[in-house]
Amino acid sequence: MTRAGPGGIREAARADGRAVTGPGGREAARPDGRGAVRAHDLSAGGGVLERVHATARTAARLYGLPGAEVTLINVSENATFRVDDPRTGLRAVLRVHRLGYHSTAAIRSELAWLEALREEAGVRTPRVLRAPDGSRVLTVPGEPPRECVLFEFLPGAEPPQDRLVEGFERLGAITARMHRHARSWRRPAGFTRFHWDHDAALGAESRWGHWRDGPGMDAEALAVLGRLAEELRGRLRRFGRDAGRYGLIHADLRPANLLVTGDGPPSVIDFDDCGFGWYLYDLAAALSFIEHRPEVPEMIDSWLRGYRTVLGLPAGDEAEAWTFVMFRRLLLVAWIGSHAGVETAAELGAGYTRGTCELAERYLAGAFTRSGRTRR
Repeated sequence: MTRAGPGGIREAARADGRAVTGPGGREAARPDGRGAVRAHDLSAGGGVLERVHATARTAARLYGLPGAEVTLINVSENATFRVDDPRTGLRAVLRVHRLGYHSTAAIRSELAWLEALREEAGVRTPRVLRAPDGSRVLTVPGEPPRECVLFEFLPGAEPPQDRLVEGFERLGAITARMHRHARSWRRPAGFTRFHWDHDAALGAESRWGHWRDGPGMDAEALAVLGRLAEELRGRLRRFGRDAGRYGLIHADLRPANLLVTGDGPPSVIDFDDCGFGWYLYDLAAALSFIEHRPEVPEMIDSWLRGYRTVLGLPAGDEAEAWTFVMFRRLLLVAWIGSHAGVETAAELGAGYTRGTCELAERYLAGAFTRSGRTRR
């Protein structure tokens, strides 16, 4: 999740560069007892943003753009900068990776799929601009060294908020085209991406920290969300991971990661979270942070309608749409708790946890029907 939204990032309170603590001063502990989840280092304070900005300027120089202006766009999972070179007129987007999230091989794998989608499936994605030595991933020396990738700058803007219902039909169709490509694509040797299954998201691994360390957790919230977590675990286990339901996905295909220009097809950006997961997780990710809005049932119907223009979707899969919405929602509670420096997380805070409890009560009571409509 790279595009944090308009707020970008703030410095967290910790200035010693060590692990960011969760609510009440707790470290984000692993539920399996294996110690703390690796901190989101870009939330660590202690001048980390200045150091990352210096890394970005060094990267621009190593890319052969010594006089370029390097401007921070936002920070979420990684730091994203706009690079403007007055000598060549080039405008590009530079991603400086956080520590400990992806290996170099995993980043190369992401870029391989991004390029294959553009060349083989007609999905518009940003081109990767290679370093002078031809590499797609540039390692910038330092303490610690960081991986960087330079992308072409694509025109466009995020889809308008007042037309999301109509826009979700187009989003469903483009998502299905990506899934169709993923199912038949022959992945290159060494391809590796992580999984977004239950263990990785909410279980033993808890990649973004544990939902119990989300903001505003009290006894009532822990009880409600504990029941939700248990229900999700059982439903996802029964749903299974066969090839028709689980494969390579974008995993963050929400409006913030689309660029639209006029009436043409949108460009798809930010593949940093792409990996292996349930195809319906891409629907849930599209609703990130807005799951409570009254038009969401219509947005789900619209997305499914668009998806079915490209790929069939069994009724049994559609029936679990809200299971995946709630799965993502609970994962985002964990994300907010573990990303103390991201302004989006700070703005949502405990209110997002309270809203999740309200949605969980309705979901557990059977209020959401298979079409996405709600029973009143």
